[in-house]
Amino acid sequence: MLARFVAFAALALATPALAQGSPVDVPCERACMEELAGRFLDALAARDASHLPLAPDARYTESGQEMGFNNGLWQTASKVGAYRHVFADPASGQLGLFSTMDENGRGLTMGTRIRLENGLITEVELVTYRTGSGPAWNDAGYAVLEDMKTPRALWTDAVPPGQRRSRQELAQIASHYFEAIEQNDGKGYYPFTDDCERFENGMATTQRNCKAQFENTLRGVVSRIRDRRFVAVDRERGIVFAFAFFDHENINWTWQLGELFKIENGQIRRVEAVFHRAPYGTPSGWSTFEMAMSEAIQNVR
Repeated sequence: MLARFVAFAALALATPALAQGSPVDVPCERACMEELAGRFLDALAARDASHLPLAPDARYTESGQEMGFNNGLWQTASKVGAYRHVFADPASGQLGLFSTMDENGRGLTMGTRIRLENGLITEVELVTYRTGSGPAWNDAGYAVLEDMKTPRALWTDAVPPGQRRSRQELAQIASHYFEAIEQNDGKGYYPFTDDCERFENGMATTQRNCKAQFENTLRGVVSRIRDRRFVAVDRERGIVFAFAFFDHENINWTWQLGELFKIENGQIRRVEAVFHRAPYGTPSGWSTFEMAMSEAIQNVR
């Protein structure tokens, strides 16, 4: 069902024609969502959420912790980074954002979900990787993104209208990735294109291609993938955005991820993730305890 929003309430500061008070209701489509993503980053860097059209009961979580709009990065962010990739899901009223940010001189890579209702932001969910908090190659990935500034061209390629798959079809194809890597034995179903590549916190992590990596090196690495939430589907560009947790039970280790999939002709061509180490078994802040511990696929919001 197409979510429609009051553009004056959402973008009065950003759209001159609407700032004059036009009462026309219009859907918040891609350009609207890209504008809002920029306003969000600017507000975060300014440490002032009052610049945003927040609903009275709006929620904000950062790396699984509910903080409100006056804590966490709202106290430490200092400059909008150079890299920005926005993916839009007007049908659900949600947008996704992969971006970089400066935090008092330290680089951040962020995966963010923003939800709108009636022109107001009701939910913001953010997962971030801070440089210096993990392997050195993750820090190098931040510099790669800063130099790129814009996403790789294939992410913005539009799928011809007659070839666009439904939201549920796209989410199911992306879900095969999680099914393949969980307790992987090298013999699973791997719906990857021949040129599929994976990028983690901005850094390429494939050897040859995704399928070869799954068949040969990524065996038995992840014991459980839980709280699988498919939160935004950009049908126009064949993009699926999901959040999940990768548990490594043998070492008591959890990765919290925001994961992005580019799907072409029913196969996954690119995978990009923002992730960080989280306390083992931590929930997302958006699921019940039962769903947070479950490996079941959660419906697209």
